[in-house]
Amino acid sequence: MTNSKSLPTANHQLPTHVAIIMDGNGRWAKDRGLNRTAGHEEGAKTVRKITSYCAKIGIRYLTLYAFSTENWNRPKLEVEFLMRLLEKYLKSELQTYRDNNIRFRAIGDLDKFSKNLQKAIYDVEEKTSHCTGLTQILALNYGSRDEITRAVNRALKDNKEITIDTINSYLDTAFAPDVDLVIRTSGEVRVSNFLLWQSAYAEYFFTKTLWPDFNEYELEDIISDFSKRERRFGGV
Repeated sequence: MTNSKSLPTANHQLPTHVAIIMDGNGRWAKDRGLNRTAGHEEGAKTVRKITSYCAKIGIRYLTLYAFSTENWNRPKLEVEFLMRLLEKYLKSELQTYRDNNIRFRAIGDLDKFSKNLQKAIYDVEEKTSHCTGLTQILALNYGSRDEITRAVNRALKDNKEITIDTINSYLDTAFAPDVDLVIRTSGEVRVSNFLLWQSAYAEYFFTKTLWPDFNEYELEDIISDFSKRERRFGGV
């Protein structure tokens, strides 16, 4: 990892769509004797930092796994805190989106969220819909199996033949290209039901760095490594 104090600028073959499983907030807090909520707050700062960097270097799509369909099984107080943090984040980041020409989109089944949180999500989507730079996608109450099931059911309801192209067009991410690069932080080596369809030919990188400690320099190193890989998409 570079020790340069200046912000890196990726001079490599850039992935068009980067997806990140942001893992390790709780362990980051535990290592410091803090409540798990402190880790989530610090993780939100990393979201801002990494999103701004991706916009700066020319990444077109950045999908962040923020809350999974399985995360409802966490302690009630932690889930309630995460909902408040998400609403606070969206409201506070609107100016950051505008300043960096970032469009915000959400994927997942949003119906389970409170009306206030849904309104906050839709408001930021609408107020950044004119932005033409990076599209930041937050996966919220998201699970890939759930997404594919919902896509197939919608297609059947519309009397569509089930083909690869049909499913693509009904996915939550129909507006975005397939994922090129998937990163998971914290040392865990699994995909956790994240963008399974869209990542069929993605390159995967796993880092032991906990999400709150992940930074632009490590992302730069990963992009550099990504640019050296030969992607054959099933060919030779």
